Amino acid sequence: MIVFEKPKALTDAPLHYCPGCTHGIIHRLVAEAIDELGVQGRTIGVASVGCSVFTYNYFNVDMVQAAHGRAPAVATGLKRSDANNIVFTYQGDGDLAAIGTAETVHSAARGENITVIFVNNAIYGMTGGQMAPTSLPGQITQTSPYGRDVNTVGYPVKVCEMLSQLDGAAYLERVAVNNIKNIKAAKAAIKKAFRNQIEGKGFSLVEVLSTCPTNWGKTPADALKWLEENMLPYYPLGVYKDKTKEEK
Repeated sequence: MIVFEKPKALTDAPLHYCPGCTHGIIHRLVAEAIDELGVQGRTIGVASVGCSVFTYNYFNVDMVQAAHGRAPAVATGLKRSDANNIVFTYQGDGDLAAIGTAETVHSAARGENITVIFVNNAIYGMTGGQMAPTSLPGQITQTSPYGRDVNTVGYPVKVCEMLSQLDGAAYLERVAVNNIKNIKAAKAAIKKAFRNQIEGKGFSLVEVLSTCPTNWGKTPADALKWLEENMLPYYPLGVYKDKTKEEK
């Protein structure tokens, strides 16, 4: 009996992510959902710009590279061109919540039948650790060396809370991958987001709180602790909208 194996929806390419980065965990959860739902042959992923730019090397499905922030728009075209496609985007906070805010908001408002995987590590990872739209108040980054000052740069963008006000959004949930319990919950949320698309439920987004040990300047263990003590209180986990339940 096989107890554990690599998902078929992942390639054999070694991941490029920094030690302790939880992108690898999230990749596996997405791949497991694709495998278990039996949709690998008709799935198309849209890679974003950021640390996850090389996702086209890692997912064993058709992949398209989108310009910075435009993944939801590209996904919309892929889905509308053939409704049988199962289309997902994989985006970081700098891509989705900054330059891609408009594409994200309007895809949700239109109720596009796509799945969005949103990785929130509260910093710009690929470009060296600058303050992101999701960086916490007081958080030290390369461009906020004295901590994020909300009086001058404003407050962090809470994506699930923002999108929950849109009638077109079908399913929004925030999860984390900092421990076994939360990883299991994240897996269930991601699988539900894909199942919603298969069943034609509409726009689904799963926000995954993730670590960035390198740019946070912490060890992998300390990064997990920082996420638990700082990100979880500011970005509470849970379901922010689920029209599939409302319809019952």
